[in-house]
Amino acid sequence: MSESMNVWQDREIKFDCSLGEFNCRSGEFLIDSLDSVEDTKGNSGESGRIIITNLRFIWHADENQRTNLSIGLNCILNITTKPSKTKLRGVSESLFILTKHNGVKFEFIFTYMVPGSPRMFQSILSVHKAYESSKLYREVKLRGALLNKGQLKHLPKEQLYNKINGVWNLSSDQGNLGTFYITNIRVIWHANMNENFNVSVPYLQMKGIKIRDSKFGTALVVETLPNSGNYVLGFKIDPEEKLKDVYKEISSLYKIFSSSPIFGVDFELEDKTQSIEEARLNSMVEKCDDIEIEQSQEHADAFASYYAYDQNENFTVQEPVYSQELGLAIEKLKDGYELKNLWDILSG
Repeated sequence: MSESMNVWQDREIKFDCSLGEFNCRSGEFLIDSLDSVEDTKGNSGESGRIIITNLRFIWHADENQRTNLSIGLNCILNITTKPSKTKLRGVSESLFILTKHNGVKFEFIFTYMVPGSPRMFQSILSVHKAYESSKLYREVKLRGALLNKGQLKHLPKEQLYNKINGVWNLSSDQGNLGTFYITNIRVIWHANMNENFNVSVPYLQMKGIKIRDSKFGTALVVETLPNSGNYVLGFKIDPEEKLKDVYKEISSLYKIFSSSPIFGVDFELEDKTQSIEEARLNSMVEKCDDIEIEQSQEHADAFASYYAYDQNENFTVQEPVYSQELGLAIEKLKDGYELKNLWDILSG
């Protein structure tokens, strides 16, 4: 089995992306693109473009495209709309996006400069809702509602390739007898005596699949990625020739899936305009082929601009304290935070 897919687009927040990071990866596609959008919190007074894909939101400034953001949909905690003060439109209704990445919360505020138009709100809220409702494509699910009256509930665009009876799950000392399914998106197993004792493992979360010896004999072993729990799942399939056939089938389907992943966000705008049709992500990259993206102090400043305090805490202005490490006065950090943590964000 080939190496696991390196999908970061929906799981990371990036500041000042390189040109390569702007490109849509395989399986990622453009949903909407809007001009005249202000990044009100980090770049107030500067108009830019927001690009919405099935995995992330991207914003870049019009005048300097090296000033940009990539916000993965999986990082989003909450999206709300409320008034904010902007340099371009004064007090206006804005979109507030609260996110969390590597244990740090960031808040982004975007304001659409087209008066009275709800399009930015509708597009972003609808895409995020579609992403949240399609987690089975991207996440390992244990003890989920995977069956209905004994029948596997198929996901949209999911095709069943094989159903194998008499497969033992080796997660306990005795093992559990059940049924194993192989589709174009995931593998599923459930116990015959209790259908709620089940597991769904999408190819997106597979770290590897192997044939190994166990105390039950030769078994099929499925390993998941760290962000899905680092599970090691063993399945006993007899006879051994059948086990090898199952291994080959899953490996083949994984390879096909890797070349064209299905992320499950099946969303299309009902009202498309010509400008949207022409606003392709690659066209933006072509406009700045001669720009070399360099890391600078501005990159570090971005983290401070978007840092968000915990919404559940009573916010109070922190008194300045003297930092021996920096040799100057700084705002007192929250309990549990150190200056080193802020630099770790940069390296992450």
